[in-house]
Amino acid sequence: MIKEQENRNNYKIRENNKYGEVQIADEVVAIIAGLAATEVDGVAAMAGNITNELVGKLGMRNLAKGVKVEVTPENVSVDVALALKYGYSIPKTSKAVQEKVKVAIENMTGLNVTEVNIRIAGVSIENAK
Repeated sequence: MIKEQENRNNYKIRENNKYGEVQIADEVVAIIAGLAATEVDGVAAMAGNITNELVGKLGMRNLAKGVKVEVTPENVSVDVALALKYGYSIPKTSKAVQEKVKVAIENMTGLNVTEVNIRIAGVSIENAK
């Protein structure tokens, strides 16, 4: 499999076969990361900027909210901003999110994830244990 950067927003996986090529947009990788992160026990929500918050209040859900992805031909780097539930261990929950995001991206896309950086942007008291 030959991997190459097509442009800033798409990542092309080119395989030498008769079926053609597969292109994965950076936003798809971000959505996978966001969904994986929210599945971890202790994560209350993804954190985002004011635009994302307004979009959410209007009823449109942005699954990539709080996720920044950098895809290069060699690897993927992910930054995730989270709000945790009160009472959960930040180090343990962060490590679980890092592992879940890495495995999800690698299994679904075949890309190599080299780092998953976590930023705790808030604590939710409403969803406490």
